[in-house]
Amino acid sequence: MTVTSIAAFAAASAADAPPPAPVLMSTLPTGAGADVHVYRDSDGSLSSECTGCGEYAWTLRISRGFAQEHAATCLRRPRPLAA
Repeated sequence: MTVTSIAAFAAASAADAPPPAPVLMSTLPTGAGADVHVYRDSDGSLSSECTGCGEYAWTLRISRGFAQEHAATCLRRPRPLAA
């Protein structure tokens, strides 16, 4: 007979689970009407994505200032949503 503790089962299940989705922290408008979305990722780092040019940025050193700079300089209009 094999006995598995609930803690061991939960740990094994957690290892198979996908990481939590990034949390939207803020949205910064660009001059052309697009947005730069700033996310807090599951590892605590920040990432950003521009709805105009499509730039996605992630690094352990990204900051809100990086996203603000991109929002100030991106001149691409918002891309149409996929149908």
